[in-house]
Amino acid sequence: MRWTPSNLMNSLLKGSSMAKPKLLNAPTLNDIRHAMLDILGDNGAQTYPIVQLRVTYAEDVQDLWYLRGDVMAAVAALNGEVSARQQLADISAMFKGLLPSGLSARPSPLGH
Repeated sequence: MRWTPSNLMNSLLKGSSMAKPKLLNAPTLNDIRHAMLDILGDNGAQTYPIVQLRVTYAEDVQDLWYLRGDVMAAVAALNGEVSARQQLADISAMFKGLLPSGLSARPSPLGH
């Protein structure tokens, strides 16, 4: 097999953490977006319109990943922290395999 610069680079990046994460197709991105908006609900969208707008207009999966904290805070204020944690755990599971390895959720040192 002949090694051209592009073949060499591709082979090096295949196992590297520098390789781009798997690209999302629109329905998967929208599934996560809709799940986040659903747990926010109409009351949350009215009470926290900035959070609702940021989730609605997030451009990629990483934007949505970082918005989980804002959604968590809004849902916790409306429905309580226990409910918010349970709902966000379900949403966090939707991100599996879609993010670079450094952005995945880590176990809490508190055992939650």
